[in-house]
Amino acid sequence: MADSTTRTGSLWSAHVAGLAGLGEKARLRSLAPRRGIDFASNDYLAMSSSPRLAAAVQEAIARGVPLGSGGSRLLRGNDPEHELLEEEAARFFGSESALFFSAGYAANVALLSTLPQRGDLIVHDELVHASMHEGLRLTRATAVSAAHNDPQSFDDAAREWRAKGNSGRIWLAFETLYSMDGDMADVAAMAQVAERHDAIMLIDEAHATGVFGPDGRGIAATLDGRPDTVVLRTCGKAMGCEGALVLGPKVVRDFLVNRGRPFIFSTAPSPLVCAAVREAIRIMADEPQRREALRTLVAHAERVLAPHGALPSGSQILPLILHEDARTMAVAASLQAKGFDVRGIRPPTVPQGTSRLRISLTLNATSEDVDALGMALSEALR
Repeated sequence: MADSTTRTGSLWSAHVAGLAGLGEKARLRSLAPRRGIDFASNDYLAMSSSPRLAAAVQEAIARGVPLGSGGSRLLRGNDPEHELLEEEAARFFGSESALFFSAGYAANVALLSTLPQRGDLIVHDELVHASMHEGLRLTRATAVSAAHNDPQSFDDAAREWRAKGNSGRIWLAFETLYSMDGDMADVAAMAQVAERHDAIMLIDEAHATGVFGPDGRGIAATLDGRPDTVVLRTCGKAMGCEGALVLGPKVVRDFLVNRGRPFIFSTAPSPLVCAAVREAIRIMADEPQRREALRTLVAHAERVLAPHGALPSGSQILPLILHEDARTMAVAASLQAKGFDVRGIRPPTVPQGTSRLRISLTLNATSEDVDALGMALSEALR
């Protein structure tokens, strides 16, 4: 045993040292079970526990829908449930086509690494999600960042690139609702930038889908169906399921099916999940009271938590920036010990010096729970 331990330490010494370094900076991550009142998840509408979703899965099982797909979509994994979901999603969101991915991360990687071509320019918001950055790492196009939520910065980057004689396509990549700050993009202004530069928008609606827009169709709902718009909508947040839908012109779907490596070389998502997502879309349309209840909870939380430093964002995500990594995790641990599932967020997920509590408001919590969290925060921040 001693020899084995010694050899393991030798083989993995660099990784052990790296983990130790994270620990010294109070940035070592670990997995923790869900405990306490939910102020951490993305289950904004509490749909993951919806009886309608459970019934839809039970009904699908009864009619023989399999759990596993058995292969990639281009092999034998293309189940009728995939096709039905994509047809229904395209109609619901008002898009020409839809393509279902197993996760939003894979979908963003596919979009950024596949659609922009060599000689093109991608202008992306500086705070886009890690999945977009991974796609940017793999792209053959040139990529530059724009100031956060600043359409003029996008416009300036596009003009500067054109002024240098470049003639490729310009792509604008941004989110509508940012998961760590809770702030929202000006999609109308971004659409104007796209029109001025004949650009294509790659829009991530992960945290807005289900919560904003008519029938929960998102902040970018007014842009659906445009030839210059490709939208990613995840199904594992407010929709309570998993996976992600890419919506846009049919040529986008066809190109991803033929060239999108994360799609081509992945086992297809579970057909049962497709049945659940189809029902989630119906719930979004049938139960607007969920969005109304969340809006009421958000307004209450802004009143209660703002005096303790939480920043009202107009969305269901309220950041409380504590700056220091160690203090952030200590306050989070104090709240968790009192029965509130609030998580600390540190770099590199957020910029250096902006470690924070990410207070996520969901219908898994009540206004009374928010009041109790406010009192616990008051004690933890002393």
